[in-house]
Amino acid sequence: MPDAPALPVLYRDDTLAVVCKPAGLMVHDSALARGETDFAADRLREQFGRPIFLVHRLDRATSGCLLLAFDRETASALGKTLMSHEVEKDYWAICRGWPAEPAFVVDHDLDGGPGKPLKKPAQTAFEVLATCELALPSAGFPTSRYAWLRASPKTGRFRQIRRHLKHLSHHLIGDSSHGDGRHNRSFRSLGIHRMLLHARRLAFTHPHTGARIEALAPPDAEFSKALAMFTPPASPAC
Repeated sequence: MPDAPALPVLYRDDTLAVVCKPAGLMVHDSALARGETDFAADRLREQFGRPIFLVHRLDRATSGCLLLAFDRETASALGKTLMSHEVEKDYWAICRGWPAEPAFVVDHDLDGGPGKPLKKPAQTAFEVLATCELALPSAGFPTSRYAWLRASPKTGRFRQIRRHLKHLSHHLIGDSSHGDGRHNRSFRSLGIHRMLLHARRLAFTHPHTGARIEALAPPDAEFSKALAMFTPPASPAC
């Protein structure tokens, strides 16, 4: 995609990189692509001028940190690190309602998505970063409550954060598949049309040097607009 904008590079060396994927861009071609021709993988091959190997994936509607390698050896090493849960992944999410606890873990088995009915263990740790109450009528109430969460998945199941939030009835805002349409429409009326899930932080040990790598992806304008609704403003480091 020679005319497509470059993806922001959060970290890069000779063997690997972390980039910031925008919301709305598919990572690679798949059965879900439905005629799409623009993929992050193609952009990155063009951008770096060399082969790239994606170490993990992000949903199309999710923005933020995406890890890739420039050779198979590094990709394999990073994949093993990922499978052993040694990669720290923190997401920012905005959901409906106020969770009862400031920090909690959801331990709820999930299937593998369409055509994969076998359920497997799935755990996500959540922390409430801030809450707000907006003048948006909902379910007979004159206002609606929302929470800004940090989500740290301990496993990597299909749409895990989104489905765990649905399981709690704290639906992710902007999620058209597992969310709450009333609240999604309320946010669209405020000019926020994207799903509010952002891969904020990625931290891991470099497979070749042993150095600690940490990448932070800044939120885009729409996500930042949503964050500005939370008062008093929270400024978590990650």
